[in-house]
Amino acid sequence: MRMKGFFSRISPRRAVSDFKDEWKKPTPHRWQILGVAMAATFAVFMLFIPESQKGDPPRPEVMYISTFDGNRTEAEIIASNCANQELKDALQARIEANEERKREIYRALGRATFIDVDSMEEEIEAGRATEVETGPTPEEIAVSIDQYCARATGQGDGAGQDSAAG
Repeated sequence: MRMKGFFSRISPRRAVSDFKDEWKKPTPHRWQILGVAMAATFAVFMLFIPESQKGDPPRPEVMYISTFDGNRTEAEIIASNCANQELKDALQARIEANEERKREIYRALGRATFIDVDSMEEEIEAGRATEVETGPTPEEIAVSIDQYCARATGQGDGAGQDSAAG
């Protein structure tokens, strides 16, 4: 009941007339107080506006850096790619040799600690056999790389198809 009486005494018309009466009173710092009040209100509103609503960020400047000659021929590009592929293949062969060496060390450790290493390897191979691989096989990839590199030497697109048929 008390709240109902409180809200019945509030009226927007009276609030506006009270504001006018207070504004008309001579106060020495009226404009400074108004400025601080407006600045504080603006600051509070800016805190609640999300970052995405403040405006789009400026577009970044893109600078292209080329480490290759722009006038290279297709044969030079293919030759460079093939040289990089040979380097990649050599590194992959070294990695695989290191992995095999690690497996041998682990086999020796397993046998020294009386673990049945052979049955564990059979289980791993059985698991690998059940995995379904999608995409080209390593042999198909090697043939396609050979065909690609043959274009640089001018042997044509048919090079390497004999090895694919065999």
